[in-house]
Amino acid sequence: MVTKAPTKVPRKTTAKVAVKSVGVKPASTPPVAAKKAVTVPVKPAPQVAPAAVLKEKLKKPKLVRDSFTMPEAEYLALADLKKSCIKAGFEVKKSELLRVGVALMQKSTTAQLKQVLATLPSLKAGRPKNTK
Repeated sequence: MVTKAPTKVPRKTTAKVAVKSVGVKPASTPPVAAKKAVTVPVKPAPQVAPAAVLKEKLKKPKLVRDSFTMPEAEYLALADLKKSCIKAGFEVKKSELLRVGVALMQKSTTAQLKQVLATLPSLKAGRPKNTK
């Protein structure tokens, strides 16, 4: 008995049918401009500073928040100083005015500082009582 080898049955292929959509235009692509050869000048690589120098430059000063009590007249003097700075053409914050005062005190002598402190009225320590 002779056995026949199984024969492969060809698969049925389906024909692709082009489907025309009605009312839809294909997206138009802008014309491609001819590319020109552009020469770009090569910049030399910047010199890199040592890591220790970079850390020092990037380090920001630590900021500290504090509260204090001052007489109302001195507080209003800060507002007047702020208004006069705005009239002069530059804007300043109250905290910046206080920092300017500290900078000026650092430049003064101890005798000058003692003289100014003697003119200031003494204040009671702590928060003022709420008077409602």
